[in-house]
Amino acid sequence: MSQRNRVTFTAQLAMVGVVILLAPIPVAGQGASSSTTTAATSVEFKTPWGDPDLQGIWSYASITPLQRPTELEGREFLTEEEVAEQNNAGATRASSERRSELTPERDLGLAYNQVWWDRGTSTGRTSLIVNTPDGRLPPLTPVGEKRQAERQEYRRTHQFDSWVDRPLQERCMTYQRVPPVPSGYNNTYHILQTPGYVAILNEMVHDVRFVPIDGDPHVSERIRQWNGDSRGHWENNTLVVETTNYSDKTTWRGFPGVGRTLRAVERFTRIDADTIDYRFTIDDPTTYTRPWTVELPLARLPSYVIYEYACHEGNYSIANVLTGARAQEKARQAP
Repeated sequence: MSQRNRVTFTAQLAMVGVVILLAPIPVAGQGASSSTTTAATSVEFKTPWGDPDLQGIWSYASITPLQRPTELEGREFLTEEEVAEQNNAGATRASSERRSELTPERDLGLAYNQVWWDRGTSTGRTSLIVNTPDGRLPPLTPVGEKRQAERQEYRRTHQFDSWVDRPLQERCMTYQRVPPVPSGYNNTYHILQTPGYVAILNEMVHDVRFVPIDGDPHVSERIRQWNGDSRGHWENNTLVVETTNYSDKTTWRGFPGVGRTLRAVERFTRIDADTIDYRFTIDDPTTYTRPWTVELPLARLPSYVIYEYACHEGNYSIANVLTGARAQEKARQAP
């Protein structure tokens, strides 16, 4: 990055900091637009400097699973009745009126009562993955299969050896990854913009991405980060963000460790005052036999407040689980 760009970047960070502290979000102008993308018809909301305006707090919460359940094989969409049933089940899964249904094991597995969960509703689809025939992750490559088997075996035999063997979210390093997959709560993006940059705050573990829009290349291949290195550009009213340079130690929940060839492409298209059509494609030829795409609408949260995410698992859980593991080892060795 040139000296000029470094100065500009520092200035942009300061501007974003001021925006976050003062908390106003520019009011976007509205007007019909004939621009379209492959994702959705867009509507013009412009910043004062003329870029499409994506600013605000947006939820990507959804109870739609990433992969299509086997019992829904061959079905892309749910019926209206099934959507209502799933939404009701999700809204009451840990509520007091259902406590009598819970076994001790399920009660423990739920972790919290209903007030803590914010899992969203169904998109109406049977899976978030939209470009594979069965709505599931594509088959792994031989390299991907080997990596997954090695990771599973290591976790089976070494997951409590040290703090470095514990999951990243348990260590308070990062949680949702980039791009995100909905979880139980804090499924929230706060998007802010300045000329030349888009800042995306993920509420969970308060990760922030500063995405340059000025055409700067990705950082050196030697630099690897938990959530990769993001660069963006505009295609009509769609923000396209390409992320590369992931660490080979990065993992996603239930997925094999990502390869160094992983390339994620996100597309943000504002289609009305309260909705962003959000899609991302994962292309990792060393892990998957083909790219796969997720469709995940973002809903605006006009009165939502994001508080500081104070992660304490690293303070308590790590010590507790490692202490418990040592106690179990000692018990197994006892005559």
